[in-house]
This record gives sequence, C-alpha cells and structure tokens, in this order.
Amino acid sequence: MVVTQENVAVNGSRRQTPQEIATALRDRIRTGELQPGDRLPTQAELAEEFGVERGAVREALRILHAEQLLTNVSKGSPPRVAEVPAPREGPQPTMVGLAPRLTEAFSVPHVRVDAACLTAESLMLAVGESVRLIHEGRIKPDRIDVRILLPSRDITLAFPVPVDGRSDDDPVHQRWLAQRNAQGHVLQHNLRALRSSHGIDVRVTFRALPFTPPVKLYLLNGTEALIAYYMIARREEADESGVTLDMYDTLGTESLLFSFEKGAGERDTAFVEQSQKWFDALWETITTDLTLS
Repeated sequence: MVVTQENVAVNGSRRQTPQEIATALRDRIRTGELQPGDRLPTQAELAEEFGVERGAVREALRILHAEQLLTNVSKGSPPRVAEVPAPREGPQPTMVGLAPRLTEAFSVPHVRVDAACLTAESLMLAVGESVRLIHEGRIKPDRIDVRILLPSRDITLAFPVPVDGRSDDDPVHQRWLAQRNAQGHVLQHNLRALRSSHGIDVRVTFRALPFTPPVKLYLLNGTEALIAYYMIARREEADESGVTLDMYDTLGTESLLFSFEKGAGERDTAFVEQSQKWFDALWETITTDLTLS
C-alpha cells in the first residue's frame, strides 16, 4: 500500500483504508461476532473506532453491501448484517441450471445479461421461462439489456471441425454459422417482442469474438457468474441434404454449469468481479460489430 498524507492520522499513525475497514467488518461477520440481522454501529462510531473520516467508513460499507453482506446501507439508520442465503445446489447441466437463474435475474427492474459462448442456443432456450413469466404478469422488469459475444464468422474455429480436416466449403463451419445466426435471431426476436407487448425497454446486441471461446460464461446483473466448459467429443450428424458430418463438436447444453455469486465469500465475489471485467474488456476492445445474416 502507498502511504499518502490522507492515510496518516493526526498522531502520525497510518489510517486504515476503506478496504481494510471492510476486511475487519467482514471478518466479524464470518466469525459470527456479528450475526444476520444485527445492526452495525453508526458511521460516527465506526469512524472513531477505526480512526478515520466518515467517508472511509461509507466506502467500506458500500464494499460490503456490494458483496451482499449488509442491507439498508443507503438508509438513514445503520445497516444490518444480511441474512445468509440458502446454499445453492451443485453444478447442473446448462439446460437444467440456467433457466432458474435467469428467472431470478429477470425479477429485478433493470435486467442485465452478458454472455460469451459458441452459439446462443442455451441462452435462447433458457430465457423462454422468463419470457413466459412476463407474459403471465408474474414478473415485469422495466428494462432488459442483453450483450452477447459470439465467434466471428471469419475466423478458423477450433471446434466444431471435421474429423478428416477442413475443405474449402467446410460444411461443418457452415452448419455452425447457420445455427449461430438462427439462434441469435430467435433470441433477439423473443426479447424485443416484449417492447410492444409489455412496454419493456429491451436492448439485445451482439459483438464478434476473434477466437473460439473454450468456455461459456453468463453474467447476471453483475452479481452472479455462471461458467461451463465446452467438452469436445467426436460425433456424427446428418446435414439438411442427408450427408453425414463426422466432426469434433461440443454439446453445450449438457455442460455442467458452475455458479459464483457476490456475497458468497471473497473467492466467489472476486470471480464475479473479474469475470465482468474480462467480459467488458473484450466488449470494448478486440471484438467487432456482428450482424446476424
């Protein structure tokens, strides 16, 4: 840590940073010294205890609130320790685990979904439950922002690939491209239709990756990250003309989906934050415009 004048207290000792104050309070919560529902001391009392200005205390409280360890941070009274969330089930196949997580994410006023994947197949299928609940009037977000990173059509994909090597026309690549575009169109249409049917502000945008993603990643409202590995296997599938394609491919809908959530511990919180930074960096730098043909 760089010690600046702002970090030096009147008596010459180094003042604690907001991060250090947050760590101290976090330890009290995790060791049980502070129980769920307990009210924290006032900002003035915490400032006196840690020998800092109230601004540093407010920043520490914001950190813990972002980790979902505190509630009522923005209210006039001192915040309380948040209730411990119920433990999640273990990893499930993407087609089993993604839909309920999306449904919960769609229960907030401003829904944000970021996805990086080989195609939009899993997202297209899983979001159907959330759309159904909106049509039933059980949930009604005001705004939905969906950003999706998909491989560029112009790159040489690592997979799927023909077992016997690529040819000039490469039917396996053409099959993937047709799926990428069709699934993206369906997802975009189903969500954008909520504009006219329910007056929801919906934005669905795509950008093209210059590489083949080895994993699929979903980020929900900046508070949860879901990740699954693409498992490569040899399989055969007939194309529309009846020709059998022998290829190395992945069944992304069957990949086990692992969930990480802010507030479930430092490791989970760090994974969510770093995943979001990784996605944002790709979105703003090396990816390019993608138009579904």
